Amino acid sequence: MTLNIPSRLVIASRESRLAMWQAEHVRARLSLLYPQCSVEILGMTTRGDQILDRALSKVGGKGLFVKELEVAMAEGRADLAVHSLKDVPMDLPAGFSLAAILEREDPRDAFVSNDYASLAELPDGSVVGTSSLRRQSLIAARYPRLVIKPLRGNLDTRLGKLDRGEYAAIILAAAGLKRLGLPQRIRALLDPETSLPAAGQGAMAIEIAERADGVDLLRLLAPLNHAASAQAVAAERKVSKVFGGSCQIPLAAFATVDGATMRLRAMVATPDGARVASADLSGAADAPEQLGEQVAELLRRQDAAGILASCAVEPDAPHA
Repeated sequence: MTLNIPSRLVIASRESRLAMWQAEHVRARLSLLYPQCSVEILGMTTRGDQILDRALSKVGGKGLFVKELEVAMAEGRADLAVHSLKDVPMDLPAGFSLAAILEREDPRDAFVSNDYASLAELPDGSVVGTSSLRRQSLIAARYPRLVIKPLRGNLDTRLGKLDRGEYAAIILAAAGLKRLGLPQRIRALLDPETSLPAAGQGAMAIEIAERADGVDLLRLLAPLNHAASAQAVAAERKVSKVFGGSCQIPLAAFATVDGATMRLRAMVATPDGARVASADLSGAADAPEQLGEQVAELLRRQDAAGILASCAVEPDAPHA
């Protein structure tokens, strides 16, 4: 069957520097694959970008970063959207799907500080910034002497707050720093044994909407899909989905693929790190959701539901 290549494709993207880098990366890949197609980027500001004075867990979660992009696709103003996968809700609206997962960047968390080389070096009472309840719980469990405070804004905003002395250190995703050519800001990489990554961390996803014009975006985007990365994040997102995964709960899930075998580790915890359930299981790489369900069951047996219920976050009142 002949592939129907459109004359023009529009990518919807948030306007942060990292989001635009990701959109430009996809545009470059598509332009190489389909030189006869004009690929453009539609930059947008999302609700998640606008609300910076409250924790995401209190204002609706990470779906705030994708809704406007989905509206642009539904209205025909864009054909696809590029996301950091960990910002994408586990359940997409009807008519939308993830068409491709690009090869994953470094999935680890990064310790960033101008004065200290590691979390262990921070003096008692030092303020550590993070936007993640997952990171908060992991740090609190290991370093109860540190003070953890919320950190919002895009990557440059967060680094600016560190540089102004508002925090002794901040924890960021290593992938974003590396993609923007800022690896020198990383003082230490936190291995998964110390800080288990979030589901989908380091992976980029391309979202599409159903269309009736004969253009098969799934086939068009297939060359960008990285099989091992897609398998790993499918397992991780299954664990997160079982527990209603969002930024409102401290949940980590991280899979690695070695040939036909996948190892999946997951954890849920209270924000203070006092109660933790964890699981580590290997299975077939070509059955990622089955492995995700098995790991979720191991967490259930450790009262994961009770742990998460005890740290449920009450959302703020909606804003007009």
